[in-house]
Amino acid sequence: MSFPLLTATAALPAIGAIATAAVPAARRTAAKWLALLFSLATLALAISVLVRFDPDGERYQLTESHSWIADFGVRYELGVDGIAVALIALTALLIPFIVLAGWHDADPLETGSRRWRPTQGFFALILAVEAMVIISFEATDVFLFYIFFEAMLIPMYFLIGGFGDRAHEHGEEKAATQRSYAAVKFLLYNLAGGLIMLAAVIGLYVVAGNFSLTEIAQARANGELEMATSTERWLFLGFFFAFAVKAPLWPLHTWLPNAMQESTAPVAVLITAVVDKVGTFAMLRFCLQLFPEASKWATPVILVLAVISIIYGALLAVGQRDIKRLIAYASISHFGFIVMGIFAMTSQGQSGATLYMVNHGISTAVLMLIAGFLISRRGSRLFADFGGVQKVAPVLAGTFLIGGLATLSLPGLAPFVSEFLVLVGTFTRYPVIGIVATFGIVLAALYTLVLYQRTMTGPVKPEVAAMPDLRVREIAVVAPLVVLLVFLGVYPKPVTDVVNPAVKQTLSDVQMKDPQPEVEAAK
Repeated sequence: MSFPLLTATAALPAIGAIATAAVPAARRTAAKWLALLFSLATLALAISVLVRFDPDGERYQLTESHSWIADFGVRYELGVDGIAVALIALTALLIPFIVLAGWHDADPLETGSRRWRPTQGFFALILAVEAMVIISFEATDVFLFYIFFEAMLIPMYFLIGGFGDRAHEHGEEKAATQRSYAAVKFLLYNLAGGLIMLAAVIGLYVVAGNFSLTEIAQARANGELEMATSTERWLFLGFFFAFAVKAPLWPLHTWLPNAMQESTAPVAVLITAVVDKVGTFAMLRFCLQLFPEASKWATPVILVLAVISIIYGALLAVGQRDIKRLIAYASISHFGFIVMGIFAMTSQGQSGATLYMVNHGISTAVLMLIAGFLISRRGSRLFADFGGVQKVAPVLAGTFLIGGLATLSLPGLAPFVSEFLVLVGTFTRYPVIGIVATFGIVLAALYTLVLYQRTMTGPVKPEVAAMPDLRVREIAVVAPLVVLLVFLGVYPKPVTDVVNPAVKQTLSDVQMKDPQPEVEAAK
C-alpha cells in the first residue's frame, strides 16, 4: 500500500491545530512556534505532492479511495488534478506567512481590557482552516467535499468574531459589536449557500445513486447516466449558488467587505487568498464536470454577473476611505475576472482564471499584510490619518507600492499574465463582455494610485513622523512573496505547465473548443 500523501497533507495541519490548542496558556510563544513548524511541515508535503504530480499523466493522481458510509454510497475519495495541485501549493505556501505576520495579533490586550485573547486558539484555528481547505481541494467525493466546504465556516467565524482588528475609531465596545456583526453575516451568507447546495447534493445522489465525482462524470460521458434538462439545471444552480457566495460574486458579495474590515490582516488574507478560492475552484471541478449542458446554458448570465462584479467592485474601491475595505472591493473585482475566465469556455480563459487564483492569492497577501503592518503602527485604517509615510518608512512604502502595482496588474508582475489571458480568452468568444471588462483595469489603476498617494506621499503628518520601518520578521513575511510576484510575472510557465492539461480536460467535459482565429497565421 502506497503512502497516503494527500491524506497526510490535509491531516498534518489538523494535528497541528490540536497540538497548538493543547499548549498551556502560559506558553504563548511555544504555541506560535509550534504552529509555524506545522505549517512549514505541511508546505513540505505540498511540495512533495507537486513534485510527484505528472501533468501529462492521469487526470486525477495520488488517488485514495476507502468505503466510508457504505449504505449511502459515500466514500473517502481523494485525488488531485493540476488545478488542485496549484491551489494546494498556494494554500500551503501562504499559511506560514500568515502565521508569521500574525505573530502578535493574538497577544493579550492592554491592561484593563475586558476581552481575553487566547493565543493558542488563534493559531490553532488558522491551521484548522488550512486542513479543511486542503482536503476540499483533494476531495473527489461530492459529499466529502461538502462536509469540509461547510466545516471551514466554523473556525473562520471565530477568527473573524474573536480576533478582530484592534484599529477601530469607535473604541473597543463598538469594535466588538462590529466584529460580531461581520462574523454573523459571514456565517449566515455562507450557511445559506451551503444549505441550498445540500439540497442539490441530495438531488444528485437521487439521480446518480452515488457521490463519486469521477464515476458520475464518466457515466455521463459514456451516456450511461441521463439527466433531464430541468433536473440538471436545478442541480447546477444549487451548486453554483453556494460557490458564488464563497467566491464571492455580485450580488452575493456583501459579507466580504465587513469580514475583511473587521479581521486582522492575516485573517483577511486567509479569507480572500485561501478560503474564497475554494468557491472558484469548485466551479471548475464540480459545476462544469457534473453539469456540462447546464453550465453552457447559464454562461451568458454568469458572464454578465462577472462583469458587474468587475466594474462594481472597482467603482466601490475607488470611493473607499478605509484601506481594508478598498482591498476587499478590489478582490471582488478580481474574482469577477476569475469567474469570467472560467465561463468564457476557452483554454486561455480557464488557464488565466486558474493562474489568476494563484497570482491573486500572492498579490493580495502582499498588499493586505503590508497594510496590516501600516495600520498596526498608526492604529487607524483611514486614509486621512496617514501621509508622507514613504519619507519615514521607505521599505514599507516600497513594498506597499509593489503590492498595489500587482493589484492593478502591472506588466512584469504576476497578475498581469493571468488577467491578460482571461481577457484574451473571453474576447475570442464574447468580445462585448471582454471590452466592458477592460474598464476594470482602468479603475484598478485609479484606486491603487489614489490609495498610495493619500497614505504614502505628501507632507509627513506628525502622527506618523516616528513610524518605524519594516522589522526583520515583517521583511521575512513579504520579501519572498514579492520575489514570487516578479518571478511569476516574467516566467509563469511552472504554473501553466501544471494547470493547462487539467484545463483542456475541463473544456472537453463541456464539449467546447477554442474559437478558430479569423485570420490564419502566416506559414
